[in-house]
Amino acid sequence: MRTTTRRTHGVRRALTGALLAGLALLTSAGAAVADDPSASASPAGDEAGPTEAGTTFRTATALKPDQTGTAQASAGDYLYWVFPADAGQRPTVRATVKLPENAARRSTSTWQIDVYDGLRRRQACMYGHQTRKAAADAATVELSCVLRPVRAWSEPWANDPLPGSYYVRLTVVDLPADELGLPVGAEVRATVKEQGGAHDVDGALSEPLVPGVSVASAGDTGDEDASAAPRVPSAGEPEDGWASGWWTDRWLWTVGGGVLAALAAVFGYSLTRGRGRPARVPQGL
Repeated sequence: MRTTTRRTHGVRRALTGALLAGLALLTSAGAAVADDPSASASPAGDEAGPTEAGTTFRTATALKPDQTGTAQASAGDYLYWVFPADAGQRPTVRATVKLPENAARRSTSTWQIDVYDGLRRRQACMYGHQTRKAAADAATVELSCVLRPVRAWSEPWANDPLPGSYYVRLTVVDLPADELGLPVGAEVRATVKEQGGAHDVDGALSEPLVPGVSVASAGDTGDEDASAAPRVPSAGEPEDGWASGWWTDRWLWTVGGGVLAALAAVFGYSLTRGRGRPARVPQGL
């Protein structure tokens, strides 16, 4: 009877030890998420945003996630901004156009916001108001575009959003010729939201889709003095560098599954090992 009690206590100690070990692993994994700067968006709302916009892809004004950019322009201009989005993130772009006074306008206007990736491929919006018509007496018009989650890797023929720079273009698409050139104000804000391991895929890009990143990488390996200098992030690149989604919440599922498997193994062993030598059997047999 004492032998059975000792074995029961031993099984309980083993189960408790396995459970504590699993909790320790899960805690350390959660701490890694908190310490990893790439696991969450880098808010820049406290910083003053740019007060101008580019007029082409090459001159696009850089925006940080959660940073608001403003610009004063004329109706009919093409306004460009660029921001970074990494694997596992879902970008959202919102724009507000401040229209001229009612006395200067006599007709409706239609405004549109488009988002392009680093290859200048136009990305479709999951939902939002990408195109909106403003009445002649409207003071502002608000636009929005929620993109699909960014994938770490994709087939060459696919048009999936990939890690890299994303360009925002804001312009009017329907306006009478006599009202072109009227002063307007624009406000653009880009945010990114982490989507977790549900959108992870096997594989990764060798380089993010950022213009000039391959040339910059080649130049860093050729000059020792240049490599010793601090690297300045280019436009449309995160300050902390590209994470490419090395950390996902699948690690938590993997660790949790391992802990449950260990507990199941210990419990199964305790059920199948038996009660040991019966007390009535002599020790010599």
